[in-house]
Amino acid sequence: MAAVGAVPVEQTTAKPVSGESLVDVVLFFKAALMGIVEGLTEFLPISSTGHLILADSLLDFARSAGAEKAKVFEIAIQTGAIFAVILVYMQRIRDTLTGLGSDPKAQRFTANVLIGFLPAVVLGLALGKIVKAYLFNATVVASTFILGGIIILIAERIAARAPRARVETVDDLTLVDALKVGLVQCLALVPGTSRSGATIIGGMLMGLSRKAATDFSFFLGIPTLVGAGVYSLYKERALLSMADLPLFSVGLVFAFLSAWVCVRWLIRYVSSHSFIPFAWYRIAFGVLILVSAHFNWVSWSE
Repeated sequence: MAAVGAVPVEQTTAKPVSGESLVDVVLFFKAALMGIVEGLTEFLPISSTGHLILADSLLDFARSAGAEKAKVFEIAIQTGAIFAVILVYMQRIRDTLTGLGSDPKAQRFTANVLIGFLPAVVLGLALGKIVKAYLFNATVVASTFILGGIIILIAERIAARAPRARVETVDDLTLVDALKVGLVQCLALVPGTSRSGATIIGGMLMGLSRKAATDFSFFLGIPTLVGAGVYSLYKERALLSMADLPLFSVGLVFAFLSAWVCVRWLIRYVSSHSFIPFAWYRIAFGVLILVSAHFNWVSWSE
């Protein structure tokens, strides 16, 4: 019995962390990692889509966020990565926009980007569903990793033996050059190919300098990735709600930050280095995926 006049001591108990809150934290952490993977790989010749498929397999992101929503997320965060390119090239973009009315160089440059962008629109709309249905799996990614690496090695050997590049800067591109690079960009519909890898290496094989091919790949990515992100969000708008905004924002922010670091580094890198290290990375990573899948070391989702 409590003593008369005793002041009751208020018992305090720690509030347990709800399972739902813990799940939210884990999901946001996965979204941040997916954003980092997107930003670091989008503009390197190693395939962001391929790495996102593999990251999704390891993180089980699609099951956590919902399979259909995860697909939209992976496309939408590309917009965050492309904002990094816009920021890095802001002065060139501003000069081009202000000069469209009177500057022939700005007009030609804009026409080249639009011409290069057009094939991806046509083939993407025509073949997008088929590609997603049959090619978005680890085996295809691994195979295209290896094949892409071999092509980079061949391209670098040709570039080393070739005389001075026919096209030194993006301002030297013709409409035909832009169309050819745009057609090569369509190879990136196959996951693991790499949009930037296809356009940069394809451009070099067509006579563009390493710098011109890299710059044009970046500029071509602006309408391509923004368009893909906006189209995907619009098409799948019924799946999304305002409650998804925080998750998508986390992915966008981390994709932007990691891409900003990567783009600035890559611009400096291409001035004095080849893409051979990326080729060997692709080959080694592709072989690792195939071996790990064969021996069931990792259960890559199909």
